[in-house]
Formats: sequence, C-alpha cells, structure tokens
Amino acid sequence: MEVTLLIEAMDSSFRVLEDAKNQAVDIMNSAVRVTSETRTIEEKKLVNIFKGAQSRRAILQNTVATFVILFGFWTVLSGIFDLFHLTLGVICSLIISILTHDLLFANVRVGDIKLTIIRFIRYLPWLIYQIFVSNFYVAYLVLSPKMPISPQIIRFKTKLESDISWVVLANSITLTPGTITIDIKDGEFYVHALAKKVADDLNTGEMEDRVAHIFMEADHIYVQDVLDVAPIFGVLRKGI
Repeated sequence: MEVTLLIEAMDSSFRVLEDAKNQAVDIMNSAVRVTSETRTIEEKKLVNIFKGAQSRRAILQNTVATFVILFGFWTVLSGIFDLFHLTLGVICSLIISILTHDLLFANVRVGDIKLTIIRFIRYLPWLIYQIFVSNFYVAYLVLSPKMPISPQIIRFKTKLESDISWVVLANSITLTPGTITIDIKDGEFYVHALAKKVADDLNTGEMEDRVAHIFMEADHIYVQDVLDVAPIFGVLRKGI
C-alpha cells in the first residue's frame, strides 16, 4: 500500500514537472515571437524612416536642379539682367520647380542627379557651337544665288528611353537652325530638315549619343562612363 502511494506520488510529481516544463517552453516561445514581431516592426519603422529621408532628399535635389536649369534658361532667353527681371525669374522658376520637381528627373537613377547635371552643363557648349555653325550654314543657303535648299522630312527611331531625354533631343534639334522637330510617336522622331547636308548631319546620331550620355541611357557605353566610375572601383579595390 505504501509502495503504491509512493509510486502515485512520484508519477504526480513527474506530471507536474512536465506541465511546468511545457508552460515554460510556451512562455519562452511567446516571448521570442513577441520579440521577433517587435523587432520586425522596429525594422520596418527604420526602413520607412530611411526611405522617407531618401525621398525628401531626392525631392530637394530634384527641386534645386530644376530651379537651376529653369533660371539659367530664363536668364539666357530674357537677356535682361536688372533686379526686377532677375527677381521675377527667381520667383517663377522656384514656383515651377516646386510644382514640377519630379518631371525632369523622373527617370534618373538614384544618386546620378549630380552627374546628370554636370554632363548637361558640359553638353551646352557643344550645343551652342552647333547652333552657331548652323546659323552660318542657313545664312549661306538663303544668300546663295542658287538657293541650294532641298526641304525634306526625315524620321528615325531613337535609342533613347526616357521622356526627359526625348524632350532634350527634340528641343536640341529645334534650337539648331535648319531642323525642326515636328512630332514624336512611340520613340520615332519626325524632323523637318532644310537641306540634305543638315539631314545627313542629324542622321550621324552624334546629338542623340550626347543626350544619351547625359542621362546614362542603356545601350550607350562611352569612355567617359568608364572614367566616371573608375574612382569607385579604386576605392573598392583598396577596401579589399
């Protein structure tokens, strides 16, 4: 009888210990699960905060870059440099930049805005030179007794990918005397050329390549691209 009671007591003790162990395991699993969920929530918060900071920084960069470009064009095209017109230019450029900051750089990769601006500034002297040379050629066509003018409409499928690069190329063509961009349909440009030489110069694709270089479009690889990224590889190599 005493042995039977002792065995039952030991069995009850083991069951109590087993239940206690199971409860302890459940509590630990719950704690781990809560900790994991809390950590996930905190990580998501940090990611959202980081993305929000990146987004605000990108918006600020785009706004400043758009303002600089618009005010530069305002200054060049107006040709008036008194305080009233410059102030008016600043106000108008600032308002438009705030409202359309995501238009010019909608397709630009993150981190490439500064490089894009630098390349665009480098592109302007070449474009101005082309405008200057084309002015003389158009003057020659008009003043020549034979009037060697052969108007024609040419069309070509551009390799450019983004809307902003299309806009820059279209306006560059129109700003250059002798050619006018008539229309763009699904990446195909329709351009009116005043003479065959003007059309041939456009068909070389040099202007298109230079615009592609500004916005780092795909399928366009240049020596300058390699030079631009060379310092990055140098730093990585030192780190290794």
